[in-house]
Amino acid sequence: MEKVENWLASLELQNTPSFAECVMNLGRFFPLLNEFEQTEQDSIWHAEGNVAIHTDLVLKALYELLAAEASHITGKKRQALILSALLHDIAKPLTTRKKEIQGQLRVVAPLHEEIGASYLATKLIELPLEHSVIMVIMGLVGFHQVPKRLVIKNQDFSDYFKLSLNADLELLYWLELADMRGRVCNDLAVQLDLLEQYRMFAQDYELWGVTNPTTTYLARIQVKPTKSEQTLLDGYAIKQLADGDIKLVEEAIAKNYTTCQQYSHCYIMCGISGSGKSTWIANNLVDFEVISLDDIRAEINGKRSCQKSRGQVLQLAKQRFKKALAEKRNLVWDATNTRKDFREPLIELAINYGALVTLVVFQLSAKSLKQYNHNRTFSVSDDVQQNQLKKFEWPWQSQTHRQLVIGEAGQLLYQFGRF
Repeated sequence: MEKVENWLASLELQNTPSFAECVMNLGRFFPLLNEFEQTEQDSIWHAEGNVAIHTDLVLKALYELLAAEASHITGKKRQALILSALLHDIAKPLTTRKKEIQGQLRVVAPLHEEIGASYLATKLIELPLEHSVIMVIMGLVGFHQVPKRLVIKNQDFSDYFKLSLNADLELLYWLELADMRGRVCNDLAVQLDLLEQYRMFAQDYELWGVTNPTTTYLARIQVKPTKSEQTLLDGYAIKQLADGDIKLVEEAIAKNYTTCQQYSHCYIMCGISGSGKSTWIANNLVDFEVISLDDIRAEINGKRSCQKSRGQVLQLAKQRFKKALAEKRNLVWDATNTRKDFREPLIELAINYGALVTLVVFQLSAKSLKQYNHNRTFSVSDDVQQNQLKKFEWPWQSQTHRQLVIGEAGQLLYQFGRF
């Protein structure tokens, strides 16, 4: 591991490793890298060849940028940017398929950005990297195709602001510039022009090169007499600004006046079985009402592991969830919630009741998850855990008011929002 640590540290300085060198050092951590050479790409969008060829060209293009226009990107940002270039198409071996487009059979890799970021969540954590770097990489991989899309769809400030909550807008530009220069396609000039327009908008919106985009906006609405009220206002203001519900952050003061007076805290767990969710709840949310799907299964079916009567279990859980929200009681939803479509209805419902919603995400390596699962009282089978890992969808900061990322032994790795 020391050799890998030294190699990763060299990325902060002057090292410019080829794709082959990257695979030699990191292939065992990211097995999909070894499949890049066998993963084809579309002959029109990527005439340069397979994903390995493309990734090597992207790295070379990035090094040229880092030696010139992007020479100010140094240290941890340089390290994160190089690793993001290496890993930006990490999910293409999983998602590449053929699809008929306008009567022609083409090669596509749908959702490879989001799937790639989720795949990296349990892989990057194994490396000796600062967690802040891990978060940057996941954001860049998960949203690397969004910049051009914002321009094409003529999106406004709220969409750029929402993106800035999840990824560094400037680093996204440098990554995508290298991505474009590392391919052979007929519309390269058009693609590069879209990126320049994206850069112009990001700068005009004052979101370029900004580490924490919430700081400037929240400074304008620090008006509440108590910490409790200000915490609610801050959380709602940022989400409403990102969702386009308000145009100016100052609008949040009047819009959330009543909600600030009395509200409940709603914590929603998100983690693979065995990640330590229930233990964390017991240690950190002592006075909260716990709505546990496992407990309700035991109540209805006689044991936690029985998956019968799923509809009845969910219905009872949601009834209790709504009742607690309506009565402004602090509560926590204790379930895996590894998929976006499981989390979103809960978040939306809690917001409709005026609760402050905090998502608690557990980020552990697959190896640790397996070990913890085997050592706990109520374990699941390895197949169940592997299926959860396969379907895991990483939750982004813009999806709720606050977020905590928890690692080994309940360690706080990251927090988003006011606590």
